[in-house]
Amino acid sequence: LSRWQTLRHIILPQMFKRVLPPISNEVINLIKDTALVYAIGISELLRAAKIAALRDYLFVPFIVAAVFYLIMTAFIQQFFKWLESRYDYYR
Repeated sequence: LSRWQTLRHIILPQMFKRVLPPISNEVINLIKDTALVYAIGISELLRAAKIAALRDYLFVPFIVAAVFYLIMTAFIQQFFKWLESRYDYYR
């Protein structure tokens, strides 16, 4: 095998197998942290939502946001689980 064939058929598949679980964790953490930083950055909007929720006793905006992040995280988790199972051919 040439150097590039060795890299493509042997080294890169092994690398992807080892790197996928930490990358999936980092992607999910990045999504959560980005949302947290964004919420801190627009604290005025968050404060207005809290005041509206306390005034009207409706927590629907918070529930919708939580469900959205739950669905998005579950989708990403399932995608990386599928990707890991695709490279997990020796187990």
